[in-house]
Amino acid sequence: MNRTPTQTIGPFFSHALPYKDGPYAVAPGTPDGFWLRGRVLDGAGEPVGDALVETWQSDPDGFGRCPTDEDGAWAIFTVRPPDGRHIAMSVFARGLLDRVVTRVYFTEPALDGLTEAELATLVARPGEDGYLFDIRLQGEHETVFFSV
Repeated sequence: MNRTPTQTIGPFFSHALPYKDGPYAVAPGTPDGFWLRGRVLDGAGEPVGDALVETWQSDPDGFGRCPTDEDGAWAIFTVRPPDGRHIAMSVFARGLLDRVVTRVYFTEPALDGLTEAELATLVARPGEDGYLFDIRLQGEHETVFFSV
């Protein structure tokens, strides 16, 4: 039997993967809630305007999903995870045959085998109404992605 080749057509994210709570991992007005915002960028530093960002953390309601806009921007309203460690993140985008997975830390993590520059790609920066976390899919300052 012949297999069909993998395809990277789309994007289908705007209608195929809706999530009822959208970018709200926690309800608006949740104490200690904040916006985690960023941009998805390609290897040339250009915005990826048709990606999808998902976050999840150790909290029963800790899941959010947000498509990027034409500037590659996304935002998820969340809280720090109860265990204080990290928020897990998946990115789906054109050209990716599988999702990529990373983590968002709020202080520098102690992870073996990574350089200082690589560790820096995992740490969110304070922002006006929460934290900022850009995702670079490849190239200089590429975000560290984990095998799952």
